[in-house]
Amino acid sequence: MANPLEHLSFNHIDSATVGTIVYPPGGKYGPRIQQDIQLVLLHTGSMEVTIDGVLFRLEPGNVALLKPGHIEHFTFADEQDSWHRWVAISVQLLSVDEVKALEQVPFSLPISEHLNRITDLMLSIRSEHADTGPVMRSLGLTAIQLFLTELSKAQLQQDIHPSVLRAKAYIHQEFKEGLDLTMIAAHAGVSDEHLVRLFRKYEQTTPIKYVWHYRVLRAIELLAHTGLSISEIAQRSGFQTSYHFARLVKQQTGKTPSEIRTSSWGKGDSHAE
Repeated sequence: MANPLEHLSFNHIDSATVGTIVYPPGGKYGPRIQQDIQLVLLHTGSMEVTIDGVLFRLEPGNVALLKPGHIEHFTFADEQDSWHRWVAISVQLLSVDEVKALEQVPFSLPISEHLNRITDLMLSIRSEHADTGPVMRSLGLTAIQLFLTELSKAQLQQDIHPSVLRAKAYIHQEFKEGLDLTMIAAHAGVSDEHLVRLFRKYEQTTPIKYVWHYRVLRAIELLAHTGLSISEIAQRSGFQTSYHFARLVKQQTGKTPSEIRTSSWGKGDSHAE
């Protein structure tokens, strides 16, 4: 698939926004008219999006591309929280050819480690850089272009290997527990060594590194949206010690858990996604 936005440059981006939110069971949002080119990264729960009357379903561990000009309505899982993050760019008027090509882009694909990291970075610096600033605009454009590049690669590879999808689903469900490579591989239906090879091919990381990255993501969400103590958040996120928790959070985000909490509570999200 050709990249429909290959000629879209930094100068075409008016602003870029990023956010994170948890919807309780049975949550709904919309209808709304989509204004931006937006990525929605779903980490837990489920999401049904009705776009111009057509129903699409997004499973955890996948990212959807929402396109401007469409009427959207969101319905979330009935029995559990649905946590998602988003990256959106506001662009100047697209050409007719760009709009037509963008409409042909498939709805979703699995979230990659690279896309997770860009979203992490945007969330960690949003309090220091305005939505219209060059850093956020550049990162927002990079995230959208990365999605389109990964989509092309996934189509060439005939989709992500099902064992990787099974492994990621198991990790998302059991991340609080003491997971090891053998347990994850068993649920994925492959050997330890083969699962490592598959993760390196499709996720550009290893299964265990993916586990720790996901634990940090969940911990950041608890830091931002709950009043739980840092030690309790560490325990709920699968960390054995607060020291290990703090070290990985700092390594992944550049901030301490306390700094993340202060930043999140000091500046609420301006979007309702």
